[in-house]
Amino acid sequence: MGIFSRFRDIVNANLSDLLDRAEDPQKMIRMMIQEMEETLVEVRTTSARVIADRKSLERRIENLQLETREWEAKARLALSKGREDLARAALAEQSSCEEMLALAEQELTAVSGHIAELNDEIGQLQRKLDDAKSRQKSLVVREQTARSRLDIRQRFSRDKLNEAFDKFDAYERRMDNLEGEVEAFDLGAKDLSDEIEDLARTDKVDDALAKLKAQMKKADSAN
Repeated sequence: MGIFSRFRDIVNANLSDLLDRAEDPQKMIRMMIQEMEETLVEVRTTSARVIADRKSLERRIENLQLETREWEAKARLALSKGREDLARAALAEQSSCEEMLALAEQELTAVSGHIAELNDEIGQLQRKLDDAKSRQKSLVVREQTARSRLDIRQRFSRDKLNEAFDKFDAYERRMDNLEGEVEAFDLGAKDLSDEIEDLARTDKVDDALAKLKAQMKKADSAN
């Protein structure tokens, strides 16, 4: 892939869409940044060569302009000396210089336009690269924050759960101890209901005994 077709692909790429579709956004954006940086170096290198070409053309144009003026001066001198033949030859050289000058100026216009395009492309690529680096920092911060929050929540939940179980176990032990104390006090002692039942049972026996005595007394009296 050529440098400029690759450049267009990068500039036209939608970073958000690429990151949304990526399985590993961090890896994806690192690759994009590396690609952009490499392309930017190549574009700058190309720009440097084109700028050098422009400087060379500007010097050539200056030399051709000077040479054109010199041939015209020579033609004037030859005419002033009555040498029309030399004047014609000088004017022919001047015409040749003017043709080369015109071509050089056209080439300079094209090169200047190319440099302007390169400058614009470098600006676009630099902005894209800055955006990618900004997103990379944002992704790193978001990942670190998410991992920290997850770690805190996991530890917090686990610690809270353990604490809750520990409290529940302690409460159960307290209840066991309290119930044990109550049962210790009841050992060898009658329950209140049992005592009341004993009283009722005693009254019943007393009634039965009194009734039996009365019956036996009545029987003795009859005899």
